[in-house]
Amino acid sequence: MTFFSGVTLERAGGGMTRARKGLGRAIRFVLPRGMLGRSLLMILVPLVVVQLVALQIFYGAHLDVISRRLAAGVAGEVAMLAELMLREPEERRGWIAREAAWRLDLVMAFQPGAHMQLVRRPESMPLLPLEEDLDHALEERLSLPFDTDWLGDPRSVIIRVQLPDGVLMTEVPRKRLFTATIYLFVVWLVGSALLLAAVSVVFLRNQVRAIRRLSGAAEAFGLGRDVGSIKPEGATEIRQAAVAFNRMQDRVRRFVSQRTEMLAGISHDLRTPMTRLNLGLAMLPKTPDSEEDIAALHQDLEEMERLIAAYIAFARGEGTEQVHPADLVELVQDVAGKARRAGGEVTVTGPESLVLPLRRDAMRRCLGNLLDNARRHASRVALTVEAVQRHAPDAEAAWAVVTLDDDGPGIPASQREQAFRAFATSRADGSGLGLAIARDIVRAHGGDIVLEDSPLGGLRARLRLPV
Repeated sequence: MTFFSGVTLERAGGGMTRARKGLGRAIRFVLPRGMLGRSLLMILVPLVVVQLVALQIFYGAHLDVISRRLAAGVAGEVAMLAELMLREPEERRGWIAREAAWRLDLVMAFQPGAHMQLVRRPESMPLLPLEEDLDHALEERLSLPFDTDWLGDPRSVIIRVQLPDGVLMTEVPRKRLFTATIYLFVVWLVGSALLLAAVSVVFLRNQVRAIRRLSGAAEAFGLGRDVGSIKPEGATEIRQAAVAFNRMQDRVRRFVSQRTEMLAGISHDLRTPMTRLNLGLAMLPKTPDSEEDIAALHQDLEEMERLIAAYIAFARGEGTEQVHPADLVELVQDVAGKARRAGGEVTVTGPESLVLPLRRDAMRRCLGNLLDNARRHASRVALTVEAVQRHAPDAEAAWAVVTLDDDGPGIPASQREQAFRAFATSRADGSGLGLAIARDIVRAHGGDIVLEDSPLGGLRARLRLPV
């Protein structure tokens, strides 16, 4: 018994957990995603709840009491007139009507010998308790059949009472049964809510605009675009964040500038002795015994120059080049044409043009590195360029996707992420920087590179860039 009870409790707990998760997902789906919408929600929802509570208290207490008292007063006067019409002789009914019009502000009319048919008329003011309160008051004070007409005259309510010898009709001004306080109260509630909503929207839009500008500047700076210093505006915390961002930009620019100057000096210092070595090798006398050794030394020096250029490019990160609109398809065709002239079998498929913000030289280096890696280990390479819709709730643009497939041996799935690390290659014909440089360049553009299985049997490199 204990076992089954534990299972039942466990299942019940799991069901409650799933229900809570489902409710949480539903709430997240309904809630606005932006800061402006959520801030307005936090301000306006409590305000509306408080006003609804106040309106309910007003309806349940003040308005209800006032309505019952006004209805009781009118019902008592009508009942008194009906009683006078029954007790007084017929010749005094004119005096009763004059006194009712003068002293009670009620207009009376009597239809001798008439018989009324009781009709249940639709309510003219279903949101207010006036009609119901008047009917209840008349039922308490009158022992005769009656009905009320709220629709016949927009300024008055007609009360008909069946007397033994006719029908007594009484016109009661609506102002005696209705108070204008409800209108003033509702206008105050709605007006204050609208005023607060307008003030909140104006204030929060200014704050959100400052945050959006800061976010856009940070995104652009992360993509290598020179956005300049942003103007601090908004709340104190947002201004402090803007000032800190401007200082960070200055520090990063100084760091990149100093590193670039240092790398330029290193490049010059390394290439100068290598140039002297090349000149020394060129001036050496060539003999049948030394010619092969001299050619090997030339190849070693060329390999050293290529490695130094790759190391400097990796360390520099192509960060000095500015972003400009460029045709990605044209860049791919250019890189593929150079590979064909070098003897590679490369095919390109894609649209005629696809323009997006790029660093042309950096992207050319990225595509060249990917293509060189593929050609080094495969006999056939296929490049595909396409634009696909970006899967995000706030996305309006598309991704530019470049897919590079080869028929080489590929890379095991467990080692693909390792291949993007600097100097991670185990091959003797590579520096281990090609894929690392390519990923750095693509990520600096706001995209990414992933390695997958290729339909050609080798490796697929899928490069994705924001348009």
